[in-house]
Amino acid sequence: MNTKDFAGKTVLITGGTGSFGHEFLDVIRETDVKEIRVFSRDELKQEMMRLKLKDQRVRFYIGDIRDRDSVDQAMRGVDLAFHAAALKQVPSCEFFPMQALLTNVVGSHNIVESAINHQIESLVCLSTDKAVLPVNAMGMTKGLMEKVAQAAARGLGDSDTKISSVRYGNVMYSRGSVIPLFINQIKQGQPLTVTDPDMTRFLLSLRSAIDLVLFAFENARQGDIFVRKAPASTVQDLAQALKNLFRSDVPIEVIGTRHAEKLFETLTTAGELVRAEDMGDYLRVFMDDRDLNYAKYFTEGQQEEKTLEDYTSHNTRRLTVPEIEELLLSLPDVQRELQLAGQR
Repeated sequence: MNTKDFAGKTVLITGGTGSFGHEFLDVIRETDVKEIRVFSRDELKQEMMRLKLKDQRVRFYIGDIRDRDSVDQAMRGVDLAFHAAALKQVPSCEFFPMQALLTNVVGSHNIVESAINHQIESLVCLSTDKAVLPVNAMGMTKGLMEKVAQAAARGLGDSDTKISSVRYGNVMYSRGSVIPLFINQIKQGQPLTVTDPDMTRFLLSLRSAIDLVLFAFENARQGDIFVRKAPASTVQDLAQALKNLFRSDVPIEVIGTRHAEKLFETLTTAGELVRAEDMGDYLRVFMDDRDLNYAKYFTEGQQEEKTLEDYTSHNTRRLTVPEIEELLLSLPDVQRELQLAGQR
């Protein structure tokens, strides 16, 4: 990361009290940033963060991205914004799809329009692999968030607010993810509940997700979507790796695939790969810059797409159980739990 990019800047993080916000704050507080604004609805989490950090550069804004007035108040005077606020839990979004729509789509539209109107330098929106070929309300609304961001970017020039997005798979040990669930089940002596042993998921540390966001910030052109290449594992192997680390003999119980759950996730489609740039550890998916000339949608096609396949957790590099153990040991939260369990 080029720390000079943040020197003297005012930075806004929406949803800043979440897993991403905590980690991202730690990273940019090491720079000469002028001010960091944490924007969220949860006053208790904000107060806990305030007491923990004791950093005068961090300012807290209570508000909801659904409320444009509160967004504008937080956006005023901002140079750089990172949009992480969202409804992310698949079951919650399934039961309350209109709430997912209001937060993930309408709220994101508020962020994008406010950023443009306040002429900030750059906005990076955080998306998910579930936005690709979505089968659930969470993925559908995050996919629409990407479209909202790109639609706005399509009408902007190089000197205007730069709008980009990042897309990544499961962040290991993030709130609501399966790893803390498995660890809690091990601690309670309960079976590890696996939906489908052959189900695969991309595995990414929170630090790698932060690196992706910073890479997008440093390299984005209008409307780009950046993807971090990632290995994957089966849920069965992930459960076994945790059992090995905690020296547990609890059984693995198969409970069946849950509603709105995929057997595997997709980070980029074949159609996107046609217009993607391989940047080593990252893929840059260029914005579809077709205008309102409808012939480009209906009467003109691309031959290259049929020679490619989607980039999924089934066809990426598959981690072995020892490799999963090594990756798990790189997570501070897992190290802490192992120490509490007397295994480290």
